[in-house]
Amino acid sequence: MSSVFAGSSPLAAYGWDETLENEFTSHRAAGLVPGRVAAVDRGLCDVVTEDGPVRASTGPVTSDDPAPCTGDWAALDPDGPDERPAVAALLPRRTAIVRSSAARDSRGQVLAANVDTVAIAVSLATSPDLGRVERLLALAWESGARPVVVLTKADRVPGTAAAEAEAAAAAPGVDVVACSAATGDGVEAVRAVLSGTVVLVGPSGAGKSTLGNALLGADALATGAVREGDGKGRHTTVRRELLPLPGGGVLIDTPGLRGVGLFEASQGLERTFADIEELAAGCRFGDCAHRSEPGCAVLAAVEDGTLPRRRLDSYRKLLRENAWAASRTDARLRAEREDRRKVISRWQRQLYRERGRDR
Repeated sequence: MSSVFAGSSPLAAYGWDETLENEFTSHRAAGLVPGRVAAVDRGLCDVVTEDGPVRASTGPVTSDDPAPCTGDWAALDPDGPDERPAVAALLPRRTAIVRSSAARDSRGQVLAANVDTVAIAVSLATSPDLGRVERLLALAWESGARPVVVLTKADRVPGTAAAEAEAAAAAPGVDVVACSAATGDGVEAVRAVLSGTVVLVGPSGAGKSTLGNALLGADALATGAVREGDGKGRHTTVRRELLPLPGGGVLIDTPGLRGVGLFEASQGLERTFADIEELAAGCRFGDCAHRSEPGCAVLAAVEDGTLPRRRLDSYRKLLRENAWAASRTDARLRAEREDRRKVISRWQRQLYRERGRDR
């Protein structure tokens, strides 16, 4: 595997730049080579390198998050212990989409790393779930990436103006674009608002893979039919994959997300509900809970129809969920500190006993 300057490196098509090249200096000196993780599967991962794709073992790496994920920039040891390249280290993540894990250790699950644009796919074939959109927006904003709402399957409805207005009200400051990947209508408009590394997120049946194929200009992603009754589909995408876009940038397709739990997304919620945060600045009391307090500007906006009641309810729900997730993390950190304290105490007691025997 050769060393190539960033500007002319084949990895430039996958986002490699001079900053990453500089960050990689010490790894090159150690004989490691750069690559971008394209997919992860059962202890192995597909990595795009300067000399083409390789299958590498993951193993333990020197990173805060020990498990590589799609989108990571990795330092590979070309001569791994099992006669295949091995991930030796991960470069610091510029952004990371993290959701709450169902595991008891309360650690977050990284869905994709080093993402620039999060495209939230919402099918117009069924009534859009705005609460889910707001949840995904919070994850996207928290990651450090820029969210975009893409209303898919526009050919299934007579018009999209009302749906676009409804989605825009739930996504202040976010581009909302409608398209039909089946007919091609609106695909170029979608392409225009995407940049850098793009990840497609949304539930099964939202048309992510079909949209991805339209953006890629090829049937590179598996697609499947959805049930007519509820518009839900099977998980035709079973793992996250990273593919270069023909006009520049990179696309990551993800499996349909059934559960999207928040994980320490306070800043993401502030951005998602920027309209409510702005209204709250006009409340009489600084600690207003927006329930029954006098002089509440948020409740006044609900009463006069400026703010939908549904949106306030969603805001409250996600705030509660985020607080609960944060408390789980705090409890885990306390337990880890206690475990470390016990280990140190045992080591000290053993040391004192050994010193006593030496006297």
